[in-house]
This record gives sequence, C-alpha cells and structure tokens, in this order.
Amino acid sequence: MNYEPSTISSIKWGIIGCGRIAHRFVQGLRDVPDTKLVSVWSRRPEAVDAFVAQYGGHACNSVEELLLSDIDVVYIATLPDSHHLYSVLALNHGKHVLCEKPAATNLNLLEDILKAAKSSGLLFMEGMKPPFFPLYRRIKEYLLTDPIGPVGYVRAGSSVADCPPEHPNYSHELIGGSLMQIGVYEAFLAIDWLGNTLKVQTMGRFADNGIDMFSIVQSEHENGYAQLYCGLDLHGKGDALICGTLGNITIHKNWWNPARATINYLDGRTVELDEPYSSGGLNYEIQHFCELVREGKTESPVIRHDMSREMIGMLDKARGQIGLRFTGE
Repeated sequence: MNYEPSTISSIKWGIIGCGRIAHRFVQGLRDVPDTKLVSVWSRRPEAVDAFVAQYGGHACNSVEELLLSDIDVVYIATLPDSHHLYSVLALNHGKHVLCEKPAATNLNLLEDILKAAKSSGLLFMEGMKPPFFPLYRRIKEYLLTDPIGPVGYVRAGSSVADCPPEHPNYSHELIGGSLMQIGVYEAFLAIDWLGNTLKVQTMGRFADNGIDMFSIVQSEHENGYAQLYCGLDLHGKGDALICGTLGNITIHKNWWNPARATINYLDGRTVELDEPYSSGGLNYEIQHFCELVREGKTESPVIRHDMSREMIGMLDKARGQIGLRFTGE
C-alpha cells in the first residue's frame, strides 16, 4: 500500500527517548541530506535537556507536545517496554514511525501496531540496521553473478560481557535479556537467508532477576537450519557464517556492523569484500526510511512487516521454550 508521494523538501524528525541509541541515531541523521531534528522528548527530563544542548532541537515537556509539534516522522529510541505505546500514539497522531528493535514485546502487540499503521496509511518500519550497510548490500549484489548456491545453514551470535551493571539490558521490567536485546539480530539474519521459521529449539540460562543471560537457539526454516547464540556475560566472537552448496560466507566481527567478509568457494577460490561504513552506520537505515517517506511507501521492501512478524514470532517461540515471560503476558 502507498500513500501520496511526499513533496517535503526537508524531513523533520522527532525523537522519543534519549539513551545511547538516540545519540548514535543523531550522528547518522547528520549525514543524511534534507533532514532536520526538530523535537525531542524522554521520560527523563534531565536527559532531554542534555540531549538538546548537545544536538539541538526543541525539548518537549510531554510526548503529546512532541507529537503535536511540526514533525513528519518519529524515531522511537526508548526501551522495548514502551515501543508499542509510542508507535501507536505516533501513528494515531499522523506521524510516520521508525521504531527500534524489537518493535514490540510479542507478536500480538506488533499486530496492534501494524493495524494502526494500516488504518493511518502511514509508514511504519522496525529499525534493523545490518541489511542497509554497504557490505551487506555488496554481498547480496556480488552473489547475483558469483553465487554460493542455495543457502542451507546460518551460524551467528553475539555475547557481550562488558555491559555496565546499570545497563537496561539487565532489566526484566524494561524487556531486557539476551534474546530480546541481542537475539533479534540473529533472528533477522536467519530469516533473511533461510526464510520463515518452522521449528525452534532453545536453551537459556537465567540471572536472579529473571532475564536470560545466555541463550542458544537452533531453528529450522523453509530453506535450512540456523544455530544462534546471544549472551550478556560471556565474551563471544561476533562473526557470522552463511553456507551454500557452492561456498560459504564469513561476515567478520562485528557482523551486525558489517565491514568485511570472506567468501570461500568449493572450487578453492577466495573472495575478500571490504566495505567501510561511515557515521556509525545508522545513516544508511535513515536514508532508506527517508526515501520511503518521499516515495509515499507504507512499508519497507527490506524490513517488511512480515519480516518483523517473523522475527518477533521466532523470539516468542524461543522465550516460550525457556519460560521467559514479561509483565502482562
């Protein structure tokens, strides 16, 4: 579904949330032409004031003030516990929405967001940066002329042992834990290369506060199998392996900020791909989103609504198997 293409010369952004990812977002936004940061709001007023002092824009006293301000698009940079609330609010106020991952706590809440997006006729996209990086796009383009054959196996993971103790990753109330904070990336990679999820097998180790500190997911997809891991207390390697019948691809660490890959072919050839990225990497995702707004699109062809459904659906299955539940579920 499309709406009328935009004639906006400069896309005006409002940001909800002023945490780490919001700072990285503005770094990327500055590298995207014809965009402007207009309004900022957070649940923490002191964070808003500091953010505006550093980057500009208007500090709003409430989310309603932000949504009624002169903006075209809302970037939701809060923690996952409030993604559903702010996405629906923004769409109902006539604003396009780019929402950080995971877009909702579970599939039922995501469907509620997508219903609001369809009703409003506006663009909604879940933020998932890897496919927009120059290297990831180059891999896909390169394989069109020098394929590795049908892909049947993906192995990927990330475990970050240096998160500070106060990081929201450790908060059960804010939808923390390794699956929701890190595993969503691995879910994307498996689904992108192997198709929809058919079966999931999961093991998880919990902290005293009820979040999963380390989880392992094995999944069967339409076109093959994936082995994935995510953690918050072990030092993982952070690369990814994609295997086809004629070769394999290693996306070197950190695969979710991809810059270098090696393709090994069955015939003995090795191809090295090196594509540095700029401005922290979120600029490519932002550029894509702005193009969709200007073209009158209501859905990204890269991070489709069905892709978001598949990702959170896969995490729902994984959480169900290890007994990880959040408030209200």
